[in-house]
Amino acid sequence: MRIGTVGNGGMAAALGRHWVRAGHELMIGGRELSRAAATAERIGARSGSLREATAYGEVVLLAVPAEVVLETLVELEFAPGTVLIDCTNALDQRDHSLAEAAMAEAISSAVPHAHVVKAFNLAADTVWRDAPHRFEGRPLGVPLCGDDRAALERVAGLVRDLGCEPVPAGGLARARLLEATAALAIGTWVRGGDVRALFPPLSAA
Repeated sequence: MRIGTVGNGGMAAALGRHWVRAGHELMIGGRELSRAAATAERIGARSGSLREATAYGEVVLLAVPAEVVLETLVELEFAPGTVLIDCTNALDQRDHSLAEAAMAEAISSAVPHAHVVKAFNLAADTVWRDAPHRFEGRPLGVPLCGDDRAALERVAGLVRDLGCEPVPAGGLARARLLEATAALAIGTWVRGGDVRALFPPLSAA
């Protein structure tokens, strides 16, 4: 599968490394070509501009800060049917609340001919870089929200490439719940809480 990244930072490198190892063809895209090339060299990918990476990928990872996502998308062209993975979280860093709601839906409205899938937003790049993880003998679950079944299946395969387990979480309208969950989790972690202790398994009910 050909994968492009819009962005050349931590998330693009962390996820991209696993996808390259799994045999996918990856292009790291960036505004600064030297930075994109440096990231690509570290993980065994190719590099290009944001436009080149967008045109290259059947699947495109949107990995730029949430505050510049929409203005970045205006500059790019996506082929109809492109699978666009949104891993962003629009957080107010002062109190770790949501600065904007429904990022995935806003992205879908900006690029209506692409199939947006919300994924990978519940953990930092360091978690994905060090994947796979197992907790109590089970792989890390990755919730996915999207409206196109084929797009969800493609992203589910990319989740498995990390040694993680895709978790169907509903349509794209439910992505705002994932974004709110990320805000809750990050705020809890910052304050020293254990987020996993908040969600007991069904067997404990």
